[in-house]
Parts: sequence; structure tokens; C-alpha cells
Amino acid sequence: MNKSLPTTHCGIAPLQALRSDSGVAALVLAAGRSTRMGRQNKLLIPIAGVPMVERVANAALRSRSCLVVVVTGHDAPHIDRLLGGRGPLIVHNPAYASGMATSLSVGLQALPPDVEAVLILLGDMPYVTAEHIDRLIDAHRAEPEVICVPQCAGQRGNPVLWPRCYFEQMSRLSGDVGGRVLLNEHAEQVRLVAFDSTAILRDIDTGEDLAGATAS
Repeated sequence: MNKSLPTTHCGIAPLQALRSDSGVAALVLAAGRSTRMGRQNKLLIPIAGVPMVERVANAALRSRSCLVVVVTGHDAPHIDRLLGGRGPLIVHNPAYASGMATSLSVGLQALPPDVEAVLILLGDMPYVTAEHIDRLIDAHRAEPEVICVPQCAGQRGNPVLWPRCYFEQMSRLSGDVGGRVLLNEHAEQVRLVAFDSTAILRDIDTGEDLAGATAS
């Protein structure tokens, strides 16, 4: 495991030694304001005793991803203190209020040139595990040029794995969207990866979602 890495504030980070030879970085988006949760920042709410965003970062760090980058915005100092020294590279998005696309762009800018693909992890999906991430990495290694999308019971979920050839288009997205529009544009390059676990579908947006949360 690398030593603790500094927080950067513009997305332009110094090159870091990679943790593995998988070629796939894990990018955790943790900048949102969680307005649907009310006053609480949902990313800091414990799930089975562990803050939600920490669970997501832990899954990424335990996986075979070659680098873990966390993009912060709202409540950045709290998330910095929580994850600092744990291993991920933390980059701050000062324009986080403009939507998820800005955080995606900041995170992509932080990736070194030898990263060949990226897994986009959402900070509010605490049930995704290292095993789920590694399964998508295996799918990428089998077909390096395709977009790997997890699917359970006919529903598409997250995280999604994107090859480097899509990084520039992803960086140009705007608003509060991820790569959904690009999945439609490049439908022929999408490969669905079957999962039995509903973890890839379960995010926590509201108090009702939180009330039904478990450690499973």
C-alpha cells in the first residue's frame, strides 16, 4: 500500500506509483451535496458502523485496481480527515455544485498516463465490494476495448468500467450526469457483466433508503 497522499485542489496531481498491474484505476465520486437526505451529508453516515464513503473507498483499496482516486467537494475537510492516510489520492473539485460531470472531469485529470481504464464508483453505493470491482476488472482484461457495465436481474447498475479511449469524451460532459449519455452513444461497445448481487443497484439517496440499509 502506498503512503498517504496529499490532497490536491485542481485535479492536477503528481504522478503516483501504481498499486497493481491491472491498468484499471478506481475513481470514487464523493463531492455531492446529498440534498435529498436533508441536512446530513449522507456520505458520512455510518453503515454497519463505517461511514458510507469509507466503505466505498475500502472496497476500492481492497480490489486489484492500480490506483484509487477520491474526488471531494461538499464537506471536503470531513472526508479528507476520514480518508487521509488510508491510501487513496484525494482531489478536490471546487466546482462541485455545478454537477457530477465536473467531478468526473477533475478525477480523470488526476489519472496518470499509464492508466488504461477507469471504474467510476459512486460514494453513495456502500454495498459494492472489492470482489465486484475485481469481476469488472477481469471482464476488462478479457475485452480491453469495451465498456463493462454490471447487470443484475435485467437492470444495469454501477460501477461502470471505461477504457481510456473514452476519457476525453467523459471529460467534456456537463451538468449533473455521469456517463449515461455516452453509454447510449456507444451502445455497440457496451458489454453487460452479469451479477447475482443487488449491490450494484443499491444507492442511498433518502432517509427511506437509509432506514432499509444493512451491512449486506
